[in-house]
Amino acid sequence: MRVALAQLDQIVGDFDGNVARIAAAAAAAHARGADLLVAPELAIPGYPPMDLMFISSFADANRAALDRLAALVPPSLPVLCGYVDRNPEVEHGGKPLRNAAALVHAGEWRLAATKTLLPTYDVFDEARYFEPCPDPVGNVVEVAGVRVGVTICEDIWNDRDFWVTRLYKHDPVARVVTAGGAQVLVNLSSSPWSAGKERTRIAMVAHAARRHGVAVAYANQVGGNDSLLFDGQSFVADAGGRLVALGAAFAEDLLVVDLDDPAAAAVAPPELGFADAVHRALVMGIRDYFGKLGLRAAVVGLSGGIDSALTAALAAEALGPANVVGLSMPSRYSSDGSRTDAHALAERLGIALHAVPIEKPFGDYLELLGPLFAGRAADVTEENLQARIRGNLLMAWSNKMGSVVLATGNKSELAMGYCTIYGDMCGGLAVLSDLFKTEVYAVSEWVNRAGEVIPRASIDKPPSAELRPDQRDDQSLPPYPVLDPILRALLVDELGVAEAARETGAEPALVASIARTVARNEFKRKQAPPTLRVSGKAWYGRQVPIVHRFIERA
Repeated sequence: MRVALAQLDQIVGDFDGNVARIAAAAAAAHARGADLLVAPELAIPGYPPMDLMFISSFADANRAALDRLAALVPPSLPVLCGYVDRNPEVEHGGKPLRNAAALVHAGEWRLAATKTLLPTYDVFDEARYFEPCPDPVGNVVEVAGVRVGVTICEDIWNDRDFWVTRLYKHDPVARVVTAGGAQVLVNLSSSPWSAGKERTRIAMVAHAARRHGVAVAYANQVGGNDSLLFDGQSFVADAGGRLVALGAAFAEDLLVVDLDDPAAAAVAPPELGFADAVHRALVMGIRDYFGKLGLRAAVVGLSGGIDSALTAALAAEALGPANVVGLSMPSRYSSDGSRTDAHALAERLGIALHAVPIEKPFGDYLELLGPLFAGRAADVTEENLQARIRGNLLMAWSNKMGSVVLATGNKSELAMGYCTIYGDMCGGLAVLSDLFKTEVYAVSEWVNRAGEVIPRASIDKPPSAELRPDQRDDQSLPPYPVLDPILRALLVDELGVAEAARETGAEPALVASIARTVARNEFKRKQAPPTLRVSGKAWYGRQVPIVHRFIERA
């Protein structure tokens, strides 16, 4: 059997465009002699459609799109693709929709399978919309004389022999093979990427292939949809668990693999390093966020620091230098080095840079507020004035020029509230907000791997917001090499204070203090721009109340 995997960058609700991309992949697969084309999970409506599915006409439009697809694909090529199906048993109770796979063939389409395991954790909320398949034994179709077991994304993530702990009682893969008699498995997936996840996927699927003695073809979505980034990297594992084909990372691709060829050479697993993968993911995320919204231009506040430098470098690569503008907005506290570093970066990136000093409006604010604040010492209030003046200038440029402001803050700052609402937090997209400060340095070094793009001084200088004389971040925060492992333990690994202290070797009192600071600043994160997700636990998917009194102590 010759299987083709269509690794597509679909757009939520773009039914015509999504159908066209599947049809183009089908034509190419047919030309290469494929017996079956597999497209990703919910490839017809795009993933994730979220509450658009509560609009009745959305499901209708998705079914009409399947009708159009059936008329477009080569009639001799069966195509499996994901769509939203109505639940025919809803009158007896249950959710009105099902996450389903259609088999399109000979000018018609029919239901091939429905999803059994509906993830409802982190960034997923599928039980909100879908009724699960009660028994996947029937999720098998015959193609070219082969019984093909059809699973959908999460269905393959519950192997009792692979996971130490499981989220579900049932294993749809085992059921499809043992009771359904599947001879080959396919998985239609829209699996969001996080650093290192591609290796987990391959190890898990290879284990399932060995355990059940069947080849597994895994078709994954690629591209960015809001905060979620999809890496593609579709693949095929043979019945012995060998990786025999691997799709491109962070780009569309079409894999065509002969499952009956015992001489097929094994391929190497993904070897992208952390910085390389994050760099590719963020560039793709910016490009898709702008492209899918019909936007072209971005504006970045360039302070001369590492965060704004990396944000501008990623934006220039994603959108082209002509579509990125930097605003340098020095105040009385900005060092000469910060100004020259901002200009050097702009020259190296080939982006326009406009200097807009904020000394006069800052002085005007101080004069205006002087009588109101009489007798009170200067504090963070005056510091925040500068950040908010800059935010106003960036938003003014955005409104006048039609550019999107890119927020430049990192995950360490956002976790600790070391950021200003309506100031440096303003923007339409937060590029680095799921990268800890130490990771920002790592990705910046990667950007400079072939030559100095980001000025060395921006990387080497002590981090500073430059909102008061001789200010440094480590006057308000623990040094980032100390802070970031603690934040990772608390936020990504979701450990308690005592566990995080043991894991990091930090003093429990310090960990407790950091945990309290994180809790106090939840209100800021609720008002932050959408964040491009690159970790296993980003702000998107974190459900923590602003108002609560559960604060762990050392």
